[in-house]
Amino acid sequence: MRTTTAPFRILTVCTGNICRSPMAERLLQSGLDQMAPGEFEVTSAGTGALVGSGIEPHVAGFVNIFGGSSAGFTSRQLTLEVLQGQDLVLALTRGHRSKIVELAPGLLRRTFTLRELARLLPLVDADPDATTADRWQAAMARALRLRSAHPAGPEEDDVVDPYRRSDDVYQQMVRELTPAVDALLAWERRYR
Repeated sequence: MRTTTAPFRILTVCTGNICRSPMAERLLQSGLDQMAPGEFEVTSAGTGALVGSGIEPHVAGFVNIFGGSSAGFTSRQLTLEVLQGQDLVLALTRGHRSKIVELAPGLLRRTFTLRELARLLPLVDADPDATTADRWQAAMARALRLRSAHPAGPEEDDVVDPYRRSDDVYQQMVRELTPAVDALLAWERRYR
C-alpha cells in the first residue's frame, strides 16, 4: 500500500455543528485512524453553527460509547474557506448538500449525504494498490454515476436532527448515522 503525504480530507456538515456532524466526524476519524493513522483528516462544520459550542451532551455520550472522543471539539460555521481543499464533503441531509453546492459549486462531484455514500460505496470496487486519495477519488466518481441508477428519497438519505428533541429522536439519529459511518469504514477496510 502506497501512502501519500497529505491526508485525504473529509468534512461532515449539519446545521448547528453540535450533534450530527461532530458525531460523524469523531466516529469516522477514530475508525480511520485505527486502520490508517495519519492518512485521513476528518473535520466538521454547520450551515447555521452554534459557533464555539462543544458537542451536545447526549451526543458526546454516544460518541464516547461508540469509540470516538468528544474532547476538545469546537463548533464552526460552514464557509467557503472551510470548504476549500476538502476531498470529500458528507452532508447529513439533502438540504445541507444543496447548501454546500450553492456555496461551492465546484464541490458537486465530491459532495454526498453520509447515508447516500454509505448506500452506494459498497457497490463500488477499488484498486487495492491505489493511494488512499486515488482510491477514494475513483470511488466518488463511480458512486456519482450510481446515484441516478439507485435513487432514494430523503428518508434514506437524511439523518434526523435530534437537537432539543426527545430521547427517541436521539436514538433515531444514532440508528441512521452509525451504520452509515460503519459502511464507509468497512469499505476502506476491504482495501487494507
